[in-house]
Amino acid sequence: MRWHRLENRIVALFIILILLVQLAGFFVIRKAIDENARASISDELVIGERVFSRVLEQNAEKLTQAARLLASDYGFRQAIGTDDRETIGSVLANHGARIGSTLAMLIGTDQSVKASTEANPSSDLQRSSLELVVKAGDSSSASNTVIVDGHLYQIVAVPVKAPVTIGWVVMGFPVDQKLVTDMRALSSLQVSVLVSAPDGSWQQDASTLPLPEAAMLPGKLPATLSHSTQMPQLSLGDNEYSARMLILTQGASRQTAIAVLQLSISDAVAPYRRLQLILLSISVVGVIVAIFASAFMARRITSPLRALAETAKRLGAGDYRTVIEVKVKGDDEISRLAEAFESMRTGIANRELEIRRLAYWDSLTDLPNRVQFAAMLKEAIGQARSSGGQCHILMMDLDRFQHVNDVLGHSFGDNLLRQVGRRLEQQLERPGAKVARLGGDEFAILLPDTDMAEAMRQAKRIHQSLEQPISIDDQTVDLGAGIGISSYPESGQSSDTLLSTAEVAMYVAKRRGSSIVVYDPAIDKSSQESLSLLTELRRALDRNEFLLYAQPKVDLASGRVVGAEALVRWIHPEKGFIGPDHFIPFAETTGFIRLLTTWMLGQAGILCAELQKKGYSLKFSVNLSTRDLLDQDLPARVADILARNQLSPSALCLEITESAIMDDPVRAQLTLERLHHMGLELAIDDFGTGYSSLAYLKRLPVDELKIDKSFVLNMEHDVDDAKIVKSTIDLGHNLGLRVVAEGLETLPAWQLLRQMGCDQGQGYYMSKPMPGDKFIAWLEQWTPPAGLEQSEFEVPRVPAT
Repeated sequence: MRWHRLENRIVALFIILILLVQLAGFFVIRKAIDENARASISDELVIGERVFSRVLEQNAEKLTQAARLLASDYGFRQAIGTDDRETIGSVLANHGARIGSTLAMLIGTDQSVKASTEANPSSDLQRSSLELVVKAGDSSSASNTVIVDGHLYQIVAVPVKAPVTIGWVVMGFPVDQKLVTDMRALSSLQVSVLVSAPDGSWQQDASTLPLPEAAMLPGKLPATLSHSTQMPQLSLGDNEYSARMLILTQGASRQTAIAVLQLSISDAVAPYRRLQLILLSISVVGVIVAIFASAFMARRITSPLRALAETAKRLGAGDYRTVIEVKVKGDDEISRLAEAFESMRTGIANRELEIRRLAYWDSLTDLPNRVQFAAMLKEAIGQARSSGGQCHILMMDLDRFQHVNDVLGHSFGDNLLRQVGRRLEQQLERPGAKVARLGGDEFAILLPDTDMAEAMRQAKRIHQSLEQPISIDDQTVDLGAGIGISSYPESGQSSDTLLSTAEVAMYVAKRRGSSIVVYDPAIDKSSQESLSLLTELRRALDRNEFLLYAQPKVDLASGRVVGAEALVRWIHPEKGFIGPDHFIPFAETTGFIRLLTTWMLGQAGILCAELQKKGYSLKFSVNLSTRDLLDQDLPARVADILARNQLSPSALCLEITESAIMDDPVRAQLTLERLHHMGLELAIDDFGTGYSSLAYLKRLPVDELKIDKSFVLNMEHDVDDAKIVKSTIDLGHNLGLRVVAEGLETLPAWQLLRQMGCDQGQGYYMSKPMPGDKFIAWLEQWTPPAGLEQSEFEVPRVPAT
């Protein structure tokens, strides 16, 4: 047999599958039969337990009725009244023989045995009888199952009344072979009654099992039982049983009587085994039939497939003209496969056309996409190169489109893009101009054979049209766009270069807030310098090129140094000293400011700890940026720095600007409140130069106001500046804040600020910012100006505010 042929593999697969299914079914059925049989056995045992209990109850009721009959006999009561024990014993024996009772006795009102069919009743029998008499009382009867001399009995007690109680009749039936045989007849269960011996072993009392198995049963049972127990499997000789053990009674001497109900597993499963043999025979016949049927079907399948394979080769070679004709009778899958091949032949050509359309056209706006726009631009560049002319492209990115998309939904956004595309096409002036959607909310316009003046005129026209609101579904949207212009040959020689330069100009327009930006090589140079600066900043932090500078803050009343503002300076290995104005704004823009702030806090903490060791307790102020205020991890980093340097929170004051707060007031206030709760002091820096100052000042947890130096520098000569400073000081004090004046550069300014009630000052009069390692030396030689108590300087009059 050649296994590479599909026909042979189909036949083999059919046979293997059928065999696997039949074997799996056989084992599943076998397992199900076994589980069902065991479940059925378990149910029968539970029912058997109820039947056995009911048989015992009926036996007790029968015995009780017989005892009542005896107790109501007049002659018997007369014999009891005359204490004729011979007559009493005879009546007990005769009546017990009639009802099958082997034990009978009369208990007197003094609870002594007056008469008995037993010459010497055992202590177990007497104790059980007396307990039953107590339970029965004067007006009732009682029954119980007890162990007497190693055998199980059912005993009943009935009072004898004439008319008062003159004694009790106690009668007992043995739970013997007859009872278990009756139980066997009722339930088809094997029933055994066993009683535990003093040594803990089980002794057979009665059983329906064959003698060999009955002899083996006691050794298979657990030594002790506390409750009824199910034994799923019990092996006795060659037979497997499922058993249920019932506790019947427990004697005073800790003897226990149990009933074991058993059902043969083999007998329960036997009917199902015959069913399995029938199923196995059917499976064998099915396999034989399947072999012939699969061979026939395999040949019917593979013949047309070979023909279709030849057809597929032609299709693979690109022959879509030849009609597919495979002669297959009927309307089955093979014929439908042939029809599908024919449908595929005609569909492939159509799909190739559709693929080409999708590759070059935007499916949302039906405008050319980026690929086709690049091809059209390449063609326009070629024409311009041949004619010595120019061509331009306009690239634009819609403003606020993402916000519109998020608020009004993607469906609205799609409709908006379609409207924008149509509006752009309507604004084209030159016949050869083309609009394209490059992706997202980016559009481009190709202006072949145009000069810069015409390109600018077209760009302004486009921008003005986009400034007009767009109405869709009763919603009016204002968009706008930033437009970048690049030209051939000034901005680039290839289509990729022109697209890239137009995109750069577009992003510059958006960043600057300008409507139109023409590409200039200086833009790229600025971008490269920015990237280089970011790299150098990261390297500077790793190489410790930053230095901590400090500018002292003094108490204006006493001249005592109370703190310092921590500042950063950059010593570049090649460019030398770089002022903060050259790199701090860029660090804030890129997010590097977070790393720089963490470094500043760490260095300030180190210097503060060093000063404390020398006996100077100063508060260092560190500036926070907008990004720092939005950083939810900042409080944790500050706490780590304080703990690392063993500083209290009062050692640091964090300065913030009004503009930094306004970027995201909610998040900024959350961060400030967390810092305030840690015990850190907060200061408003450059107060008076921001906006919404009073609105947020009353809500922020600040401790200090720093008056911007632009008001302090000229206040000696400018009454308006002096008024602003005095008003700010009064405002701060009224709010319970400490006020610090920046830009203190002369002694008259000191005196004027002191007269106004300003708390602290900072400026060149005391010292310019100095390296941190020189701050201690300056601190040791600092001398406050003389005559602080009386001002020798005449200052401008400041009207009361």
